[in-house]
Amino acid sequence: MKKTLAILTGILVTCIIVTDQPAAAEKKAADATQTWSAKASPDDYKIGAGDILEITIWKEPDLSREEVLVRTDGKISFPLLNDVQAAGLTPLEMKKNMEVGLKEFISNPFVTITVRNPESQKIYILGEVLNTGEYPLTKNLTVLQAFALAGGFTEWASKKEIILMRKEGGKEKIYRINYQNIIKGKDLSQNLTLKADDTIIVP
Repeated sequence: MKKTLAILTGILVTCIIVTDQPAAAEKKAADATQTWSAKASPDDYKIGAGDILEITIWKEPDLSREEVLVRTDGKISFPLLNDVQAAGLTPLEMKKNMEVGLKEFISNPFVTITVRNPESQKIYILGEVLNTGEYPLTKNLTVLQAFALAGGFTEWASKKEIILMRKEGGKEKIYRINYQNIIKGKDLSQNLTLKADDTIIVP
């Protein structure tokens, strides 16, 4: 009797594990999306042209892609869906849009999107710094930290008349930055957190 009970218990446990596998896989995929969102930024990461995405369709390995380039027009090419808008969306927003589109071809599609290479996230530092050029935008990078990336100022730099150019709402906005006031603690509000495509000019 005890032996029979042990066998039946083992079968029951096996059935539970097998039944729970799809739910566990779905939870894992959801966690992956949430992990990216948590790492992105306070406003959530916005996909941009040049980014490399990994797109996984649960139970559809033939559709999944490890490296998908976001084109200059802000779209990607994807099986069944053709052109899909990516730029300007968060990974979660893009995921939901793709799931809606894939419902015509797949029952209950579950999409996971990961930004493997955020190539669109760049800033530019020009003028009287030791190393001008393009730099990757890391999370919460500030103006002062950007100067450190550029190796500091040249001896001719005008540190009180620095310009930060930023596109907001389709318009170019200019911020005036006085480096001396920041390091002296007089106006820390000028130590702005940088955004993608910001351009800093040191005259």
